[in-house]
Amino acid sequence: MFKDHEESTPCHTERLVGGTTVVELRGEIDLCTGPPLSARLDALTAGPFPDLVLDLRPVSFVDCSGLRALCRARNRVLARGGRLRLVTESARLLRILRCVDLGGAFEVLSRLPEGAVPAPHPGSVPHPGSVPVTVG
Repeated sequence: MFKDHEESTPCHTERLVGGTTVVELRGEIDLCTGPPLSARLDALTAGPFPDLVLDLRPVSFVDCSGLRALCRARNRVLARGGRLRLVTESARLLRILRCVDLGGAFEVLSRLPEGAVPAPHPGSVPHPGSVPVTVG
């Protein structure tokens, strides 16, 4: 009935590229992992004009708690005059967003924006949380 949640615990890495924070999420975003993720996204969206890219390509599952964390981050970014982009190639996630009437709520990209690719580059500054961090 209960599965071993350790397999689904999402990890994330963060890096600052120019003024954009790129967060790569991995694993499942569900009832157990959504709240700590939401807390981290709150911290990343606390200042004025946050520019946040969430790379969801390595995410294997998102439930309503994950959607809540994404919506909360979106609302905080918009309230502070910032920008939030989701990166996903998952037809399943895009279908879920459409089914819950969030299809047009997010700026969705199929790949990382130019300059946000994880390669050393003169304009990038490592973020203190740039090593893998377990959330949840």
